[in-house]
Amino acid sequence: MVRVSGLAKAFGETRVLAGLSLDIPDGATTVLMGPSGVGKTTLAHILLGLVPADSGTVAGLAGRRLAAVFQEDRLCEQLTAVGNVRLVLHGKAEAAVVRGELAAVGLGDDDVGKPVSQLSGGQRRRVAIVRALLADADFVCLDEPFKGLDEATKDRVIDYVRDRTRGRTVLLITHDPVEAEKVGGRIVGL
Repeated sequence: MVRVSGLAKAFGETRVLAGLSLDIPDGATTVLMGPSGVGKTTLAHILLGLVPADSGTVAGLAGRRLAAVFQEDRLCEQLTAVGNVRLVLHGKAEAAVVRGELAAVGLGDDDVGKPVSQLSGGQRRRVAIVRALLADADFVCLDEPFKGLDEATKDRVIDYVRDRTRGRTVLLITHDPVEAEKVGGRIVGL
């Protein structure tokens, strides 16, 4: 279990988190919901070790392999979709396997061979999701992963996320109750 206890974080005079405590059970999906500006992304960044907390503790992440989908796609622009995904695989998967995973989220053969700089926002988003979910990670953090996807594509990608995260420890951040319900898991408000 990942245990967050008394977490606090401020940026200048703006307090973002104040004494937050939260348990994220192993092998399950926890959906963190709340309006913009309440500290959901800040919590994700603290859990991923990207931002230090001002006070409080996080236990249960030491030694774990982490993967994330950030609000920004954070892809290598000059690489293809396949190349971006293969970055996290350390040569373990053939390009054909990666192409199959990208096809599962609706990316065609014409798309996956282009540099991601030439893909649409929704296509890039799906590449980022596949990359995170194929990484050999014990803890997966998905921060607004379905942002920018049309409804039909979103449903397909939610199914993919549910299938690929089954049995893994997942923190999914959203402000959309429909997404939260479709993904499933325990919903926690912030």
